[in-house]
Amino acid sequence: QVQLVESGGGLVQAGGSLRLSCAPSGSTLRIDTMGWYRQVPGKQREMVGTVTSGGNTNYADSVKGRFTISRDNVKNTVNLQMNSLKPEDTAVYYCNMYIRPTIWVPTTEYWGQGTQVTVSS
Repeated sequence: QVQLVESGGGLVQAGGSLRLSCAPSGSTLRIDTMGWYRQVPGKQREMVGTVTSGGNTNYADSVKGRFTISRDNVKNTVNLQMNSLKPEDTAVYYCNMYIRPTIWVPTTEYWGQGTQVTVSS
């Protein structure tokens, strides 16, 4: 059973930086798109950034120029470097991956458990 394990959340002052990391446990034959999403209470989960297996990236307009998503295809990790953080970036951040675990299991979407990022003003 594949699980996504996140790390790196926490409390930071406005203008500061944090780095989130996520790695899958279990069998991973192939990983397609990786991404980070975030959610605040009472609102829908929103895309922060995604990166395809070919390295193409996409960002939410609100984080462009401040956040950088990257992936390591050897370690199967996805990272989110967050700079110039603002109080409105406060949310629970979720890792997302499309993984084909084995040749007998089709590509499936997986989510991490979420990690809290709090930016104080």
